[in-house]
Amino acid sequence: MKQESCIDRARKLHGTGLVVDAHFDLLKDVLDKKEKGRRNVIEEDHLPAMKRAGLDLVVSSIFVEDRYVPDMALKRALDQIGALYDELDECSDSFSLCVNWEEVEAAKAKGRLAILLSFEGVEPISNDMGLLRIFYELGVRGVGLVWSRRNYAGDGCFFSRRREGRKGGLTDFGVRLLDEVSRLGMFLDVSHLNDEGFQDVLEFYEGAFIASHSNCRSLMGTMRNLKDDQIIALADRGGVMGMNSCSTFVAEESKVGPVGGSHLADHVDHVKKLVGIEHVGFGFDFCDMFRESTGSQSYDCISGYGQVVELSAELLSRGYSDEDVLSVIGLNFARVYKSALS
Repeated sequence: MKQESCIDRARKLHGTGLVVDAHFDLLKDVLDKKEKGRRNVIEEDHLPAMKRAGLDLVVSSIFVEDRYVPDMALKRALDQIGALYDELDECSDSFSLCVNWEEVEAAKAKGRLAILLSFEGVEPISNDMGLLRIFYELGVRGVGLVWSRRNYAGDGCFFSRRREGRKGGLTDFGVRLLDEVSRLGMFLDVSHLNDEGFQDVLEFYEGAFIASHSNCRSLMGTMRNLKDDQIIALADRGGVMGMNSCSTFVAEESKVGPVGGSHLADHVDHVKKLVGIEHVGFGFDFCDMFRESTGSQSYDCISGYGQVVELSAELLSRGYSDEDVLSVIGLNFARVYKSALS
């Protein structure tokens, strides 16, 4: 009998296991297109590729671009959530907005994509703690404290070094925000937080937390990636980090040529060797669709959800067991989300 290929094994695992992407700017794309008159954006533009990946759960960020900060941040975030609710009215049989783990499991059982909402920077609440409860009632369940800029909660880390004044960690508001995240039963995300803020999280937050879309700084030296001691600290808390497909967080093109999935698999290898397979997952942050407007020279080293199965096949080719791959593609993040949202 012919031995089953790694790609065939990977397809089976993605077809039967739970597949999770911990970070995607889905609502930004939905709102941008609905403002141009589009309908059914998720079903037409995203679900076909997501289905090829076997995706069961995506965590959609609420990300507010610089041009809306600070004055329009609240409105822009509410507009993104409103656009999602419009999409649900237009095509409610294809996906579900979920607010607890039971609803995620129910969506999977019905063959629907489950969507969780998470802040990518708390600019929409400014310094008003009461607004976090309002967004919670609207369905937001994750809190990424910062994007790569300063806000009322703390300082983000830039993608590359630049001139800046004295850096800080979390503010007093940011520390109080940690308490409110715990009280409401939300999950905490430290991607984009600077090193000083990461240390403050370790001091002032007791629970598990995630880094939804951050790679390994020892392999690619951007401040957006985590240092080894940070990865160890995250793992000690029971957390998970999601592998980010952005080429400039994966490898130096000048050294390796075009950055691809094998280079991202190197980061999975590093996390596995450092702290164990149970602390790594997917947080692809696919952004090629946005790069034309931003002028960024970065690119997704995995070309969207259509190539996700190939990354799992790469892991299998490196000797990962089926159980290892099932952990990476979904079970690890599921463990943290289930604990926070039950």
